[in-house]
Amino acid sequence: MNTQTEQQLENALIAQLQTLGWEKVSITDEEALVANLKAQLEKHNKVSISDFEFSQILNKIAKGNIFEKAKILRDKIDYTRDDGTTGYIDLINQIHWCKNEYQVTHQITMTGKYTNRYDVTLLVNGLPLCQIELKRRGLEMKEAFNQTNRYHRHSFTSGYGLFGYIQLFVISNGVNTKYYANNPVKDRDFKQTFFWADRRNKRITQLSEFADAFLEKCQLSKMITKYVVLNESNNMLMALRPYQFYAVEAIVAQVLTTNKNGYIWHTTGSGKTLTSFKAAQILTQHPNVHKVVFVVDRKDLDFQTIKEFNSFQEGSVDATNNTGKLVEQFSDDTPLIVTTLQKLNAAISKDRHLKTMEDLKDKKMVFIFDECHRSQFGATHKRIKEYFDNVQMFGFTGTPIFRDNAAKNALGKRTTKDLFDQKLHSYVITDAIRDENVLKFSVEYIRTFKQKEEVVDIEVEAIDTAEVMEADERLEKITNYILANHNRKTHNREFTAMFCVSNIKTLLSYYELFKAKKDAGEHDLKVATIFSYQANEEDTDADGMGTGDDMPEDGAPVNKHSRERLDECIDDYNAMFGTNYSTKDSKAFYSFYKDIGKRVKRKEIDILLVVNMFLTGFDSKPLNTIYVDKNLKYHGLVQAYSRTNRIQGQKKSQGNVVCFRNLKPATDQAIELFANKDAQEEIILAPYEDYVEKFKGAVENLLTITPDVASVDDLLTEEDEARFIQAFREVIRIKNVLDCFTEFSFDDLPLDEQLFADFRSKYLDLYDKVRSETQKEKVSILDDIDFEVELISRDRINVSYIINLLLNMKGKSEEEQTRTRKTITDILDTETQLRSKKELIERFIADHFADMSASANVAEEFETYWTEEKQKALASLSEEEGLDPDGLEAVLGNYLFTEKMPMRDEIIEIMETRPSLRERSTVAERVIGKIRDFVETFIEGVD
Repeated sequence: MNTQTEQQLENALIAQLQTLGWEKVSITDEEALVANLKAQLEKHNKVSISDFEFSQILNKIAKGNIFEKAKILRDKIDYTRDDGTTGYIDLINQIHWCKNEYQVTHQITMTGKYTNRYDVTLLVNGLPLCQIELKRRGLEMKEAFNQTNRYHRHSFTSGYGLFGYIQLFVISNGVNTKYYANNPVKDRDFKQTFFWADRRNKRITQLSEFADAFLEKCQLSKMITKYVVLNESNNMLMALRPYQFYAVEAIVAQVLTTNKNGYIWHTTGSGKTLTSFKAAQILTQHPNVHKVVFVVDRKDLDFQTIKEFNSFQEGSVDATNNTGKLVEQFSDDTPLIVTTLQKLNAAISKDRHLKTMEDLKDKKMVFIFDECHRSQFGATHKRIKEYFDNVQMFGFTGTPIFRDNAAKNALGKRTTKDLFDQKLHSYVITDAIRDENVLKFSVEYIRTFKQKEEVVDIEVEAIDTAEVMEADERLEKITNYILANHNRKTHNREFTAMFCVSNIKTLLSYYELFKAKKDAGEHDLKVATIFSYQANEEDTDADGMGTGDDMPEDGAPVNKHSRERLDECIDDYNAMFGTNYSTKDSKAFYSFYKDIGKRVKRKEIDILLVVNMFLTGFDSKPLNTIYVDKNLKYHGLVQAYSRTNRIQGQKKSQGNVVCFRNLKPATDQAIELFANKDAQEEIILAPYEDYVEKFKGAVENLLTITPDVASVDDLLTEEDEARFIQAFREVIRIKNVLDCFTEFSFDDLPLDEQLFADFRSKYLDLYDKVRSETQKEKVSILDDIDFEVELISRDRINVSYIINLLLNMKGKSEEEQTRTRKTITDILDTETQLRSKKELIERFIADHFADMSASANVAEEFETYWTEEKQKALASLSEEEGLDPDGLEAVLGNYLFTEKMPMRDEIIEIMETRPSLRERSTVAERVIGKIRDFVETFIEGVD
């Protein structure tokens, strides 16, 4: 049987959609699309619209970018009727989402930069709200994803820009089907495409099954109107994933049909805050619910969370200790309150607030707790139940409390079920890893001391005493290990790390070791720390269950020594970043807390040293490694490990966990508790040897396509080139994982380092070829293949790196100089960021470096050379394209400041002779391409 063609797939889907309530309609181009839009808006709004009236509506909806159009879609459009009165048009019915007009069409042709025909378009009230792109069976899903990106660049914004109203994309090759929200191409990532699933998290991948479950007309419009979130802080759309959808639906159903509580078990890193916020938003719209109270722990309100919460409801988050403001919100007409556990506790326990709260005791209210297991939670939960008569409480947790991992407190051993009764939905870590919503862990256990022969039978725990574990020799050995392996673990510091230790005393010892070794020139890592300075704080390391709330409070007893030492560390921090933080009060400390979180997320801190803080509730995508010198178990262990497993790009292939204690039994127990006893290989990466075998298999496949490096040049067709690209891409994916293993060596692999670099060079040559041919009219099949070049680029390998190599060459023997020149040539051939600079750097070495005196400053000489070449290139660009030099400088400056490519009109504006209207688009695109090349060559990667 032949493989199903793309056309057959398309025809079968359209036939199925017709059975699901979609009316098939023929729309060939934008003119037909606009005419159909008018008819459908009239039908939906039950009005007749004149051409004059429709022209106003069309002009209003044609404005704006994707995000702005998403807001227009959800608003009413006003227009002036022919009789002078004001009319209003609904673009979509959000309240009764199934009462809209549904059409399906295919092969709409749109002409922009190029002409494109789109596969299947779903129209709601005449607007294209869902675009489906299909590939024949056997092709990669990424090709369909990249095709939608190309359509966006080429033609989606043409004409009235109606395709900017797309809310959801669906991509499929028949056997695999995914969906994702529409956003500008720069904000799209294949990692943010999702499979749909049933309530039990079983994937629905076949296109026909997906259509039944997701594309049925009422389900799709419900997804668009209820479950696409407009993120104001980032101006982007976010589509909920299936487990988030089911959780919200379950909570809403529980509130509207029962008086029972419930909890959601969604693993750490799966987006619980978005899920709970969406549930809160929907419930506030229900007339029977007086207030929805969203409760978080104060230490989770880092700078990003506050920004997100306030983007949902302006001013809803008050990060201070002002309980009075919270009580006011309870009294006024605020439908959604976002507060902290600490302030809520004060509001219902302090006498001065109770009178104001009295009127609320009988009101129907819903409390939603984000990460519902904090140290104060049990007592607060009890007070809420005792104070309010008509509340429902819902908890979100990534690591539930069961009998096995329940810690004893004043209320006894309380499990999640004890507190919230019914589990409404679960999505465990194995589900999230399978769906690629979080990463697997690579866990290494590093032995830090040798037992003497006469005590070999003693269990490790028996000698894990402070004397051994805090010995200076051991701490220095661990510090040296981290310094030796940190670059490997973090891909040359493209990612960052945390280091959690057992207590403040040990933390300070490590901090001083890192500081002394930096002063001695042994490393240049930016190491920062934060810890609590409260006296008599609970020793959460004693039971290993996890982190308590160790945020210092005003008026609480203070450990003066800890506070003084922390201020010394903050002084170092202030010197490092030019800041002025201190611990003078809890507000000042909280400002420091927020700033340190922000800098970790921005990769400005290489290693963050902590005891308890930041081990729960802190999400940083660039953090890929955690060093552990602390006893952890159960939910505390999973929470700590999970700081590392957020998805970010292709290069971050796993979260790295480096344990300096024997935590393997505790790790195994935690996985069994929070996943299942057979989940080891789904959560923990396979051993190093297994990846060596995988690498060998990938190389074997590569060599069947291209037996040697030279044979890459003999590939005859684009199909052959595509096979090579896909084969070598698999090699570099596995190599990327191997790089993070401490024992990695090319000696274990069938390719030596040089041969790997030579193949990599050919791979990048093909990448350059595809990029350079993007202006051609013929669409290449390679256009939509993802090269994943980020896997083989290293940000630290830049021009400065080359200059340092040249600096080290001075005074060396001829043999050593030859070797260094060879290294430089290899780097210029294989590093993506330097390939555009290759010719200029080689010319500097040939024409300038050899004649330099022994006392010459290589860096200064190169900077002079580079500046001259940059000015020449700028003058040449101005002359070739007839651009005003000052105008070009201004455009470049704006581009470097905003990091956004100049618009066509900006380019036309600085042209000394304006091209004809017909030529403007082509000429402007050519100039923008040259500006991009200029920046890539002379500015990016030059420190």
